[in-house]
Amino acid sequence: MSTTTEAASQSLSRAMAEAAAEIDQALAVLLPPEEGAEAPLYAAMRYAAIGGGKRLRGFLVLEGARQFAVSRQAALRVAAAIEMVHAYSLVHDDLPAMDDDDLRRGKPTVHIAFDEATAILAGDALQSHAFTVLAEEDTHPDPAVRAELVRCLSRAAGPRGMCGGQMLDMLAERAGAPLDEVAIGRLQTLKTGKLIEFAAEAGAILGKAPLAQRHALLAYGRDLGAAFQIADDLLDATVSAEEAGKATGKDAEAGKATLVGLLGLDRARLQAERLVAQAKGHLDGFGRRGDLLRMLADFTIERRS
Repeated sequence: MSTTTEAASQSLSRAMAEAAAEIDQALAVLLPPEEGAEAPLYAAMRYAAIGGGKRLRGFLVLEGARQFAVSRQAALRVAAAIEMVHAYSLVHDDLPAMDDDDLRRGKPTVHIAFDEATAILAGDALQSHAFTVLAEEDTHPDPAVRAELVRCLSRAAGPRGMCGGQMLDMLAERAGAPLDEVAIGRLQTLKTGKLIEFAAEAGAILGKAPLAQRHALLAYGRDLGAAFQIADDLLDATVSAEEAGKATGKDAEAGKATLVGLLGLDRARLQAERLVAQAKGHLDGFGRRGDLLRMLADFTIERRS
């Protein structure tokens, strides 16, 4: 690794670590410990959402918002909201009815640490609370901006987004028939990509950015999300559970549809590299302000967890 590349990597690592700490602090405020009968639910929500994870989606929100001088408090609320939705999706993904995992972010999954019913409720509550946060005036004084954030996140997470992608994934697994590259791309765009697209676009929504800049960040997020999913599948095929902080090798065992399974390791890596180059190209209009976003695109395919 060259001195310049190493310095860039360290700069991104510091920025992501600082952002993750800020996001965790925001989540701790927005998900306070509760006393009384609801306390176990809040405990499960906090367990799922606070601590661990790269906070890639939240980091995208913060960096997008920084391009348009959005207040840090507003950006952190949106970053926390999207991390709540992401956490909810992981809680439900890990359930026995879905992927049946017992390890997530290096610790027992929520249904193992608590129980299945509590895990379902914690996921439901995280999702609904995320939209409460977006709808509150502290997120943005303009109700039209708040409504747009709610609209875009709900679309990214719903039947034409993350939930729809999960359904396609389940149907493909049950059918046992291999999907072609186009079908796998659509599945992964919905399941993983749409939420990352929203995270990249959210800062522009907060900053009431010109449409051209908003579309550039959306396109960046689209290519980044596709590269991220391929990288995730590569990790599942090549690293240990200890490195990844979750069970690995399960995609191949379950016969899941992935580009790695279809194209092989080398061609899948090349595809991820092409997507990263495209993602960085969408940032040409942001000058040096977009450097961390460019570094993040490279990090997506270099990470080991």
